[in-house]
Amino acid sequence: MATVQPTAPAATTAGGEPPPTRQTWEELAETPDFQRLVTAKRRFVIPATVFFIVYYFALPISVGYFPDVMNTRVVGSINLAYLFALSQFAMAWVLAWLYVRQASQVFDPLVQAVLRRVRTRRS
Repeated sequence: MATVQPTAPAATTAGGEPPPTRQTWEELAETPDFQRLVTAKRRFVIPATVFFIVYYFALPISVGYFPDVMNTRVVGSINLAYLFALSQFAMAWVLAWLYVRQASQVFDPLVQAVLRRVRTRRS
């Protein structure tokens, strides 16, 4: 039976640069550009996550506490509970679109600033 020998980690990254060290990461984490990036991401991700969790659990809570309201027929046999459940799919797509828009307008420029700083320090 053949044994598989573990391979050594790559000496360079995909971009041909040496891999970052712990010190490099710690220095990077202290830079204003990186801190702005983390703050901007938190400012978007945390409220979006809280909103979606509340929105997601609003359906079972509403069905449990307000069954008569949620059973209100809207079109034919389709009631408010079904519409609310379907709206969760739309809400997930809307949040994804908002994240992509925020990433391209805010996060990506901040990432580029961080990368410029890292590349400048390495040269």
